[in-house]
Amino acid sequence: MLTALSDATRSTCGGKAATLGVLLRAGVPVPEGFVVAASSVAETVAGTRPEIVAGARPEVEAGLRSAITRALDRLGDPVVAVRSSASDEDGRHASAAGQYESVVGVRGSDGVCAAITTCWDSARAARVAAYRRQTGQDNAPGMAVLVQRVIEAEVSGVLFTPQRPGGSTRIEAAWGLGLAVVSGTVTPDSYDVTADGDVDCVVGSKRTRIDLTPESGGVGTSLVGEQARTARTLQDSTVRVLAGMGRRIAAMLGGPQDIEWAIADDAIWILQARPITAAVPASRTVDQVVPSRALAGVPGSPGLVTATARIVGSPDDFHTVRPGDVVICPCTDPAWTPLFTIAAGVVTETGGALSHAAIVAREYGIPAALAIPNATTHIRSGDRVALDGTAGTITVL
Repeated sequence: MLTALSDATRSTCGGKAATLGVLLRAGVPVPEGFVVAASSVAETVAGTRPEIVAGARPEVEAGLRSAITRALDRLGDPVVAVRSSASDEDGRHASAAGQYESVVGVRGSDGVCAAITTCWDSARAARVAAYRRQTGQDNAPGMAVLVQRVIEAEVSGVLFTPQRPGGSTRIEAAWGLGLAVVSGTVTPDSYDVTADGDVDCVVGSKRTRIDLTPESGGVGTSLVGEQARTARTLQDSTVRVLAGMGRRIAAMLGGPQDIEWAIADDAIWILQARPITAAVPASRTVDQVVPSRALAGVPGSPGLVTATARIVGSPDDFHTVRPGDVVICPCTDPAWTPLFTIAAGVVTETGGALSHAAIVAREYGIPAALAIPNATTHIRSGDRVALDGTAGTITVL
């Protein structure tokens, strides 16, 4: 019914938990936790997996609830993150980045059980179905759920280990929890670390941060002070330590890895590791020539397309998008994934190349440029545009 994270295997606990179990057994600093095995989902709805039962919301049955209460007590009743660990998640060809739900900042058995049902239920979301069709997956996923102590991070982010021998490590970082980096709600600091340890840094515009809200539970977003917005989140020495940890984890797991990490009280924690599913475009260099009429940002997904721009401010605007449009938006979240199946490309005003939106764009094979300030005001719906995801630019023609 429940499995200690250190004992997790892919067959019963899904990809995310199984990989963290491997890392824990190897001595990598991973927050402790436990896994609700995928079989527990089947037991909740008439013996059939709820992700394929129309209209039936799964609930945590009494025996499982009691086991969860005991497991939380053994951990000391901490604030936890309740995270999906689906059988098709974190694979070599499809990451499912951001497609399933996670609930961060939960405490107590009732809250954790409610969050578990949210994770289970997300397997039936429209965005998951669209993603699975796009990536050629036919069978409904088994859904295990990982319950893990939350690291109250001062700085956190994502790193991509070198994708070829002698290549660089790419790291993106922001203040607070890593939700801001993976969701693309901030433009993070970006660090490139060569095999020789040289560090190149481009400081982002970190206007907001996400942190735990102990009074009300969950997480909240707050403004970052003016000085911290343009201050480096990481010193070169820490960047090199992160890059070294990334290389060791990649060697341990047998290939280039997409790794989420957090730093609290000067300690580095690894929160997730999964194979890199598609190559990241090279960073735009300072001396790179940008066409005079182009708006420039961060290269997110390679490719060049000429199409009609469509400004999308919220899900209320989804109906305006036509097949072949370039979607221009402030940022995206997982609910926007179905748009990626019809869009010719994506442009955002914030975000980094390691965000979930960029990862999914690369998996779908559509160009993306991120962190183009005021793109939604400089460009109008109906404009003819040329999007160059390799260079990270968009030009109104």
